[in-house]
Amino acid sequence: QVHLVESGGGLVQAGGSLRLSCAASTRTFSSYAMGWFRQAPGKEREFVAAISWSGGSTYYADSVKGRFTISRDNAKRTVYLQMNSLKPEDTAVYYCAAVQGRPSTYDYDYWGQGTQVTVSS
Repeated sequence: QVHLVESGGGLVQAGGSLRLSCAASTRTFSSYAMGWFRQAPGKEREFVAAISWSGGSTYYADSVKGRFTISRDNAKRTVYLQMNSLKPEDTAVYYCAAVQGRPSTYDYDYWGQGTQVTVSS
């Protein structure tokens, strides 16, 4: 069982930045690929970004490419999502997720509780 806890959400103006963190409980964190997803009110959860176990490979949704950066620190068992040039349409609850093996845009075994990001216009 892997317990994931997100933090760093909040209210920010359009054009601003936020950095989300996701801390994992497992000592085998470095064996997990990690992902970030988001769900806006009335919409389905969507893929945002993913990173391989080593951090050597990253993947992004087209809607955030060039604005968001996913990274990880295996020593701290933490994955990050740096979000720049935020837009009102980025408003959502953001979730991190973990899966053993290769990163995925949809198939994850463990999920955090989510952190709210609100971008005002």
